[in-house]
Amino acid sequence: MATKKKTEAAPAGSPGRKLFEYAPAPESRAAAGELASSYGHYIGGEFVESSGKEALKTVDPSTEQVLAEVAQGTDEDVDRAVKAARAAFAGWSALPGAERGKYLFRIARIIQERSRELAVLESIDNGKPIRETRDVDLPLVAAHFFYYAGWADKLEFAGYGSDPRPVGVAAQVIPWNFPLLMLAWKIAPALATGNTVVLKPAETTPLTALRFAEICRQAGLPRGVVNIVTGDGRTGAALTGHPGVDKVAFTGSTEVGRAIARTLAGSRTKLSLELGGKAANIVFDDAPVDQAVEGIVDGIFFNQGHVCCAGSRLLVQESVHDEVIDALKRRMQTLRVGDPLDKNTDVGAINSAAQLARIRELTDAGEAEGAERWAPACELPTSGYWFPPTVFTGVSATHRVAREEIFGPVLSVLTFRTPEEAVAKANNTPYGLSAGIWTEKGSRILWMASRLRAGVVWSNTFNKFDPTSPFGGYKESGYGREGGRHGLEAYLDV
Repeated sequence: MATKKKTEAAPAGSPGRKLFEYAPAPESRAAAGELASSYGHYIGGEFVESSGKEALKTVDPSTEQVLAEVAQGTDEDVDRAVKAARAAFAGWSALPGAERGKYLFRIARIIQERSRELAVLESIDNGKPIRETRDVDLPLVAAHFFYYAGWADKLEFAGYGSDPRPVGVAAQVIPWNFPLLMLAWKIAPALATGNTVVLKPAETTPLTALRFAEICRQAGLPRGVVNIVTGDGRTGAALTGHPGVDKVAFTGSTEVGRAIARTLAGSRTKLSLELGGKAANIVFDDAPVDQAVEGIVDGIFFNQGHVCCAGSRLLVQESVHDEVIDALKRRMQTLRVGDPLDKNTDVGAINSAAQLARIRELTDAGEAEGAERWAPACELPTSGYWFPPTVFTGVSATHRVAREEIFGPVLSVLTFRTPEEAVAKANNTPYGLSAGIWTEKGSRILWMASRLRAGVVWSNTFNKFDPTSPFGGYKESGYGREGGRHGLEAYLDV
């Protein structure tokens, strides 16, 4: 049914099948706290005005209502932030690891205490369902700070030498799909290893990063250790190309990642990139179909498909193709699309008008190239940016929907006959971020995983994250790892 309020009481065709209404269960917008009409930057422990006059509007994707204005960071703003981080570096890096860890533990606890506020604010600014920000994003944000707080006084045992040293000032640019979680992935290991930070959040989702600046003040973090400069790609380019930074960490599009790599080529600045993906989710004929379908749905419709490691290419063994697709369509009919703050919502709003246009362009191309498009009957809200969960069958490897990252709730289905063919089709992409394998044979899982060119391979699950586990890709999905012990290396002079 895929409406905002209805779902199936039982699978289609089962006895006693009936529809029932879900009572709305909205989270209060007031829980996000009061928003200022405009924000400047957070530099040297203070909120400061931008040196420029230009401002950007951040909107609620589900209503198109303006939430606040944020400053468009200038070269001068970036320079001030880098200098503040440099001034703070000597004192912060000289602290014993146990003392740095105390600050990270304090930040983690404050995040837990303010998790409802942050979850609501993230849903309003990003468009993702509150049940995801509440049950996935915020617990992982706190967990990353807890995890790296534990590493702060154990760096000599991390495998990077007996006396590992921080690299200095880290420039960090994060995307709009997981604003607060990507912040945690980058800031937590940087601070644990003794670095200072200048972070630029995405222009469409800056509000939780600015709220995190308040948390830094609440935790008593020394001035200048964390600095946040808002703005669009111009600000990001000024930051990543600044001669005063020692390390650049970027998560975003492959195109921008290439540009950053070109800028830093030949310099001594360390670089890690986590870029795009076009992951294969591979279902064999012995896989439990219902379990696999849940993994398929979670792999592509979680966070509206705004996931770099989304399982956007479904590879199904030919003998079970019809059974899997029929089950998948039945499951898609139960997805609820609508208000991100409703706790019943499964699929929220697309983050921006620009992203919605990109999704529409590629799905129209899929139809024009001959793939068969299907989406459940779906009552979409009349305001905001929305796109129904969609699946394409009859897809060829040459179709754009099978090659290009759509970054939306759109699944392309291809078939295979043998494990060798599955590997060949899965690896037939310029990306290499993630993959999924669905089979009951452990030997087949190991055989496949050793041949798939992907940084993360999930078996009989998908989109499972843990701060102790490294994450990153190959080829045009970038290089370097975030998370786990491996995530420390990017911020150590080794």
